[in-house]
Amino acid sequence: MGLPQRDALHHTYADYRSWPENVRYELLNGTAFLMSPAPSRQHQELLGELFYQVRAGLDGKPCRAFIAPLDVRLPKGTEQDDSIDTVVQPDLLVVCDRAKVDDRGVRGAPDWIVEVLSPATAAHDQTIKLAAYERAGVPEVWLVHPVDRVLSIYRLAGASFARPLIHELRGRTAVLAISGLAIDWDSMQAQTGSA
Repeated sequence: MGLPQRDALHHTYADYRSWPENVRYELLNGTAFLMSPAPSRQHQELLGELFYQVRAGLDGKPCRAFIAPLDVRLPKGTEQDDSIDTVVQPDLLVVCDRAKVDDRGVRGAPDWIVEVLSPATAAHDQTIKLAAYERAGVPEVWLVHPVDRVLSIYRLAGASFARPLIHELRGRTAVLAISGLAIDWDSMQAQTGSA
C-alpha cells in the first residue's frame, strides 16, 4: 500500500510552500504524498545513531549531514524554485557542495541519502522515491531494512543505478560517495540494542 495522495493535481514547490506546516508532504513529479505519522522509536534510535556516526565521520571534511525533516528540492533542469515539482525529505542526507545548501534546505542532489524503511513507507521509498533519486543523480542511496537487518545500496553507474548491493547490518560498510566514511553496524547494535 502506498502513501496517500493529497489530490490529483500537479503541484510545484510554490504550492508546497503555501500548505499548512502542521501536515507534511513530499512532492514527487508534481504528485503530493501525505507523509506517514511519526516513525517508531526503533526507527528514531537507528536514525539517531546513524547521524551520530556520520556527523563524527565528517569531522574535518567539507560535507554536512542533515536529518528529516529538511526539504530537498530536486530540479529537473535550471527551473526556478517555485517551478520545481519534486521535493523530498530523506531520513538522512549528506551534502558536500555547500552551494546547494540554503535557508530553505537543499537544492540539487545530495551526495548520499539514507532511508530507514518502515512498514508504512517501504513501498513508496523503494519505488517512487528511489526513482526520483536516480533521476536527480544522487550518487549513492542506502535503504536500511531494520526488521530484516539488511542494507540495500544503490550507486549510480552512468545515469542509472546499478543493481543494488545487499549487505547484512553487521561489521562496517563504507560510503563510497564520501571518502573515508563508514558505518559501524556492530557499534550501533551495542548502542541501540538492535539495528
